[in-house]
Amino acid sequence: MAPFSFSVEAQDAASRAGVFSTPHGEIQTPAFVAVGTQATVKSLAPSELQEIGAQALLANTYHLMLRPGAETVKKLGGLHRFMGWNGPVVTDSGGFQVFSLGWGITHGVGKIGGIFPEEADRAVRIKDAEEARPRLCEIDDGGVTFRSHIDGTLERLTPERSMEIQEALGADIIFAFDECTSPLHDYAYTRQAMERTHRWARQCLQAKTRDDQALFGIVQGGEFRDLREESARVIGGMQFGGFGIGGALGKKKSDMHMILDTVIPFLPQDKPRHLLGIGEPEDIFDAVERGIDLFDCVIPTRLARHGVALTKDGKLVLSHRAFSEDSRALEEHCPCYACKEFSRAYLAHLIRTNEILGLRLLSIHNLHFIFKLMRDIRASIVNGAFQDFKREFLEYYYQKRAALA
Repeated sequence: MAPFSFSVEAQDAASRAGVFSTPHGEIQTPAFVAVGTQATVKSLAPSELQEIGAQALLANTYHLMLRPGAETVKKLGGLHRFMGWNGPVVTDSGGFQVFSLGWGITHGVGKIGGIFPEEADRAVRIKDAEEARPRLCEIDDGGVTFRSHIDGTLERLTPERSMEIQEALGADIIFAFDECTSPLHDYAYTRQAMERTHRWARQCLQAKTRDDQALFGIVQGGEFRDLREESARVIGGMQFGGFGIGGALGKKKSDMHMILDTVIPFLPQDKPRHLLGIGEPEDIFDAVERGIDLFDCVIPTRLARHGVALTKDGKLVLSHRAFSEDSRALEEHCPCYACKEFSRAYLAHLIRTNEILGLRLLSIHNLHFIFKLMRDIRASIVNGAFQDFKREFLEYYYQKRAALA
């Protein structure tokens, strides 16, 4: 039997419920992959992640390359044994760090959404950036040279080296090395980066040696419709085990929708599709509606570390004084440990006093919230009721979020 298979068990318009089988278990899709950058989801044990519903974890190639080193992980039995997780594991390629440690620093932006500058400011920043250089990495056609953020040493990633590291780490799902572009890049540079990504994708396929790993290609092209279509045609025509949609996703949410609408028709229907780095509830609904199967994002745990709880009533900022004497659970009827045992007032106290338990409990709750949302979305697709569920959830979510503002 092949180590990987993907089947669509139900479909409601473009949204789909599937099963992706890997050597370390099945992933029921649509699914959210929890991010464990350095082979750990911050503050949580693998047993806790399993209990709250995690199906798969994602670790970071670049960071594990620096420490403890891919060969060390390999000697210690690979990522599954090293981190004590028996389910599916995903590793990225290091391509996101090409952006985050390069043009992302120089341009001072992330890859999507409300953090974007206004158009006028954007034009100024593009002009200023033309003479700037990436701060911690240098890109050329052969690969990327990083200056370690830890000790300043130089590290080189090429398509072949990324494959070598990911094979040593031993994840079930690995990604082709790509150049993740900045949303401030112009058309000419975005095309150059896209074409470089296509060459690197072919090199990754040639360098791959393990049959027990599924290699995903990544569609690039920034916010430009014609480039996204071209990239989807090229990457979608290669023999990958699945496909990621990455890079800059536009200046606003509608740009991301356009990108997904452009890309998905050109990707094989019988392979899973992963939207990289996206995890807000409304974005998950919009992407599932267009046919996305997998997500990963740091949002649940990052928000937790900043004292923010995800709930169906919106985001609760527990540092606000309004929660100081609030005896209610974070979320009514939520069965997670944080909600069953503790009040908002206690959690707010932990956050204000910088106690580690606070971020642990909020991380448990936020991930439980996202995993349950994914299960409910999947059930709605199976029942042919996705649009009704999306409308009911988001109408209530937006209403409550406005009340909290």
